[in-house]
Amino acid sequence: MAVTKPAESVKQITYLAGALKAPRINEAATRLAEQARDAGWSFEDYLAAVLEREVSARNASGAQLRIKAAGFPAPKTLEDFDWDAQPTARQQVAALASGGFLLEARNVVLLGPPGTGKTHLATALGIVAAQHGHRVLFATATDWVTRLTDAHRQGRLPNELTRLRRYGLIIVDEVGYLPFEQDAANLFFQLVSSRYEHASLILTSNLPFSSWGGVFGDQAVAAAMIDRIVHHADVITLKGASYRLRGRGIDSLPSIRTTTDETAG
Repeated sequence: MAVTKPAESVKQITYLAGALKAPRINEAATRLAEQARDAGWSFEDYLAAVLEREVSARNASGAQLRIKAAGFPAPKTLEDFDWDAQPTARQQVAALASGGFLLEARNVVLLGPPGTGKTHLATALGIVAAQHGHRVLFATATDWVTRLTDAHRQGRLPNELTRLRRYGLIIVDEVGYLPFEQDAANLFFQLVSSRYEHASLILTSNLPFSSWGGVFGDQAVAAAMIDRIVHHADVITLKGASYRLRGRGIDSLPSIRTTTDETAG
């Protein structure tokens, strides 16, 4: 039986890797060949090592594409977070970092004053989700409402909600910073309902749930929405002063009052 010369084998691997649209296989095969010979690997061990590197590289490349497509305002990681400022949240967030909540279609709600790290943690968990192979979309509550309003006006809201359900995670940042009109509140409720027990949401808000009625302009809509969000959810409350104000001689921000609070006052 004729023995294939190394140079001919390399050419054949290069051709086959190109045909498979997996050029990294060629690089890994060349790099690992000498190591395999020196260590006395079996053919199966060598093939497994080459394919493992191709799969790892593809996963990393896919994760970067998903992160880029998510629309994060800035890249944030859990490692970069100031846990000294939020020690009580560390264990809860660490449990979420495994990505298990996504497989169970559970939600995450981050509550707390401005500047306490809600958006940072939401983004970091979104990046973790992308690294685990999930498609992610990030936008503020106002931007989500604009998107849904446009879809509704064009008569394609059902299709848009169906399309969004294909995303493993949707992040809604800054719920409560601006009040919603009635129509907008109803559209947002439809987004929440369409994902209930199907796919995950991460929401951040500067307001406790008791103040969401003022945000959505309707206590009944707010209650129904909160019920669906919290039924399968991890609620994390962040406390303290804004990290943006550190070293500026400002201890706290003005308290945020809802329309309901002002009326009662």
